[in-house]
Amino acid sequence: MINNLKTGRILSIDAFRGITILVMIFVNSVAGVNGIPTWMQHAHGNEDRMTFVDVVFPAFLFIVGMSIPFAVNSRLAKGDSFWQLQQHIAWRTIGLWVLGIFMVNAERVNEAATGMNGALWALLFYICAILVWNVYTFKNKWITWCFKAVGIIGLVILGIIFRGGEDGTERLSPHWWGILGLIGWAYLYACIFYQLFKGLAGAIMLMIAVCIGYYILCKQPFMSQGEWSWLTSQAGNAAHTAIVLSGMLLTLFYFDEDLGLKGSKLVARVTGYTALLLIAGVMLRPAYKLSKIHATPTWCLYCSAICVAVFSLLYYLIDVKQVSKWTTFFRPAGSNPLLTYILPDIVFFAMLLTGVTLPAVLGEGLPGMLWCAFFAVLMLFLVKGLNKLGIRLQL
Repeated sequence: MINNLKTGRILSIDAFRGITILVMIFVNSVAGVNGIPTWMQHAHGNEDRMTFVDVVFPAFLFIVGMSIPFAVNSRLAKGDSFWQLQQHIAWRTIGLWVLGIFMVNAERVNEAATGMNGALWALLFYICAILVWNVYTFKNKWITWCFKAVGIIGLVILGIIFRGGEDGTERLSPHWWGILGLIGWAYLYACIFYQLFKGLAGAIMLMIAVCIGYYILCKQPFMSQGEWSWLTSQAGNAAHTAIVLSGMLLTLFYFDEDLGLKGSKLVARVTGYTALLLIAGVMLRPAYKLSKIHATPTWCLYCSAICVAVFSLLYYLIDVKQVSKWTTFFRPAGSNPLLTYILPDIVFFAMLLTGVTLPAVLGEGLPGMLWCAFFAVLMLFLVKGLNKLGIRLQL
């Protein structure tokens, strides 16, 4: 064991994850609605501001960080060796990369060059992904591996036949990694740091500063030269890793029994941590504007501070005051984040393939926003139904 963490499900983390996924579905849907206010849109890359929409992705990164200590220590408690643990981390990372790359390219299929309807290609990808990452309960393991093998073979075939771009010459590639791919990079780096420094809170805080410093270094003029291209390409991943590590550190503050932070000590530590994040963000803002698009240090630090505050409120309500019945509504998303995340895309491509369209009024203003809110809630109920059918994804 690396840290002496509290055992059992942490309802406040599950609720935070569920709320974040629900809001993520909403903001992804509402992005296609015309006439929505600016505070419901991502800030542009050339602006020095952010909206609540720009906090959703970092909130998920933050939750990934909060979950890593529990996941790593759980596998160690079950008897995993060092190399078995690394294999598990590598499998999850590769899974996130693969899903991210396929999801990004699903939007740019050249049907003539691929020889397949773009929506059909996307749906086949999602079917294969479900086959690979579904949680099976067969007593005979060979049946499980047969399903997974079919899914893997399907992904390989879809990847080989894919052609994208206007001229149909582009192959399946990470021209950008997609949300899941970016999470994969940050998850990998955070897991390495967590193990390397044995879960020491002070070391994790130091690595947050190192990640921010790495981003700043990559933005210096002398780093724009060609020989530094690979290093500078990791600047955004370093910034995202800082957010993941911020979530990891908060988990240690709240749930590491060896730290012994309770009552006023816990409040003081968390308050000081939040203040430190905000002060660092303010100090860096003159040099680095607030921008999600560019993953700037100010954006990372402000979003981390917001996540600390939101989780602390949830922890107080759910774990301290035991006001937890309302969290059952978010449980499907909280316990099945991957399925909940990809489900809206599956619905979208199914509608595209079958020619089903929504009334024009649902793509405009208030009616569109209400529809997106209803759609997000509908996805939670659909996930719950799919769980009953034995479909539950886990990387």
